Amino acid sequence: MAAGTLYTYPENWRAFKALIAAQYSGAKVQVASSPPQFHFGQTNKTPDFLKKFPLGKVPAFQGDDGFCLFESNAIAHYLGSDALRGSSKEAAAQVLQWMSFADSEIVPPASAWVFPTLGIMQYNKQATELAKEEVRRLLELLNEYLKSRTFLVGERVSLADISVACALLWLYKQVLEPAFRQPFPNTNRWFSTCINQPQFRAVLGEVRLCEKMAQFDAKKFSEMQPKKEGAPKKEKASKEAKPQPEKKEKKAMAAEEEEELDDCEAALASEPKSKDPFAHLPKSTFVLDEFKRKYSNEDTLKVALPHFWEHFDREGYSIWYGEYKYPEDLTLTFMSCNLIAGMFQRLEKLRKNAFGSVILFGENNNGSISGIWVFRGQDLAFTLSPDWQIDYESYTWRKLAVDSEECKTMVKEYFAWEGDFTHVGKPFCQGKIFK
Repeated sequence: MAAGTLYTYPENWRAFKALIAAQYSGAKVQVASSPPQFHFGQTNKTPDFLKKFPLGKVPAFQGDDGFCLFESNAIAHYLGSDALRGSSKEAAAQVLQWMSFADSEIVPPASAWVFPTLGIMQYNKQATELAKEEVRRLLELLNEYLKSRTFLVGERVSLADISVACALLWLYKQVLEPAFRQPFPNTNRWFSTCINQPQFRAVLGEVRLCEKMAQFDAKKFSEMQPKKEGAPKKEKASKEAKPQPEKKEKKAMAAEEEEELDDCEAALASEPKSKDPFAHLPKSTFVLDEFKRKYSNEDTLKVALPHFWEHFDREGYSIWYGEYKYPEDLTLTFMSCNLIAGMFQRLEKLRKNAFGSVILFGENNNGSISGIWVFRGQDLAFTLSPDWQIDYESYTWRKLAVDSEECKTMVKEYFAWEGDFTHVGKPFCQGKIFK
């Protein structure tokens, strides 16, 4: 039987998946979510932690035997029982299907809708309305599927139910008021059945469903933002001097917040960070905006690419290849393109320090998504800010050797939207540029 320690921040819904799975299997799991055992934003950046978990993400699991795992689905799979994983080959595939559905279909719109109500993300009316409609569509899909089923796979709880219920958790707690959820009785019945299982309750406690849809709180959002260093020197600072340390503490340690932030991602927002996550990097000789202007206004192959390689700073920037993990979920091409566009929209604050070309290959029901990204610094940029972490876990990421032939070829093909794309095996369909 598995036993070990799960590192996370408080109320992390991704960690809930693993902990509920452990409740079913009987795995002995200790949770390290607060100082001194674990201080999110500090412990997960130490050399010792990064040696075990290179991305520095949580949840992360270390077994008593030294076995280490990151990625919440992998941890839940490891800590769960055979019954949770699926009793047959077909059932196991269905479990994986629903776990992928939770990550790729539910999490993006749920985050776009819920995060602004938690003060984590700036409110965008258009994005929120699109997210609401997408959530409505997903609830209807589940409602129809569950019409004659108690659980998603088979006749008992599986990792499918655990994953989907946890992905929906903050929707039901924060924004799915009675009038909104009323048209989906089968989905509501299934969700209620799940969260009232003893194994769920042992982890989640009593889940109170939303009574009134939460709205964007501009004041809360403002308080979550880091302040300029010069602010305390202003005359008005005399009135603000007292609460200022409290705001810093909020960002340093969620456990000491005066304001009750027990939501799953508020702890993420409280990670200490500078206003600019790239501020610690030395000035680069490569002017990314200049390249973007060349790319937008001049010939890609004759002007923009030569300019890119002539001025590219190998120490100040890095090049990454990202590939969407769930091509089997890509159905209609316009929906797949919306998936890319939604990700770009949520990365708005990254534009100054990144450039990306993401391409949809193939056709309806036979597609794939991959892209080339240029980031400031040598690290995967998405990990530097909570605002950028919504979509990136749905992709596999690989840092390219800048001077390799592979990198040169891929940069040329993805930037120009033409070439053999031999690593893909599907024809070019549509592309989108992040700049």
